[in-house]
Amino acid sequence: MALLIERLSKRYGNGIQALRDVSITIGRGMFGLLGPNGAGKSTLMRTIATLQAPDSGTIRLDGIDAGAEPDRLRALLGYLPQEFGLYPRMSAEATLDHFATLHGVVEPVARRERVVALLQQMNLLDARRQHVGSFSGGMRQRLGIAIALAGAPRLLIVDEPTAGLDPSERSRLLDLLADVAERAVVILSTHIVEDVQDVCSQVAIMSGGQIVLTGAPDSLTRSLLGSVWEGAVPRADADAIRSRSTVIGSRRVRGLVALRVYSKVAMDSPFVSAQPCLEDVYMRTVATA
Repeated sequence: MALLIERLSKRYGNGIQALRDVSITIGRGMFGLLGPNGAGKSTLMRTIATLQAPDSGTIRLDGIDAGAEPDRLRALLGYLPQEFGLYPRMSAEATLDHFATLHGVVEPVARRERVVALLQQMNLLDARRQHVGSFSGGMRQRLGIAIALAGAPRLLIVDEPTAGLDPSERSRLLDLLADVAERAVVILSTHIVEDVQDVCSQVAIMSGGQIVLTGAPDSLTRSLLGSVWEGAVPRADADAIRSRSTVIGSRRVRGLVALRVYSKVAMDSPFVSAQPCLEDVYMRTVATA
């Protein structure tokens, strides 16, 4: 099972080139798509989901051409956009029943079993009769995942699913997505590096509508060994360092500025060699793209 994207481009009517010749192959499992706001992640997700047509290029899932046979691909697709609407006075159970019907689960007993199984999987069974308008952010996102899974998709796309969630809800949602990824292609689009660090076997970084780096998180992190330095300096020194070096992290610490810097050349004291992480890879890639 694989999603094959070849030379995908998209320009909007206002002249913005949102996608530039994007090519990538995504296999079964969890795939992380990282990038800053405006990088083109949401445009790529909407295009894969057949909500908009590209100007050029192709999308294929197991040989199904999304451009030529969009309905066939949609039958295998689950999609959770960054923003989605629900009827606030409907219960979780009724909402999920409605979407299961739309996904073609029309036989009442089978649909009831699907709804109960999804509510249980999302830890929402006890809240099944609760109006969704009263749900917390995490509960709402979990219901959104259940809706996306109602048709038992082979491709699941989730766009910024953990934005605004507290750490426990983020962890719970990512665990749920990891379970789904054992039997489907799951694309997790986010700007939160921590979300993909441990759960994604492959990651791509987007910038300016292009895929600028791909690989396994551990491999990408190892590529920066010996090239990441950290130290705390006065603000004036920090400004000087920024002007001549690639700063990939910065925060204030007790009146000083703690910097993480990408440099192939050893830096002078107070900087010391630091263990790189995926966020360093991301920040360095975006800074130099």
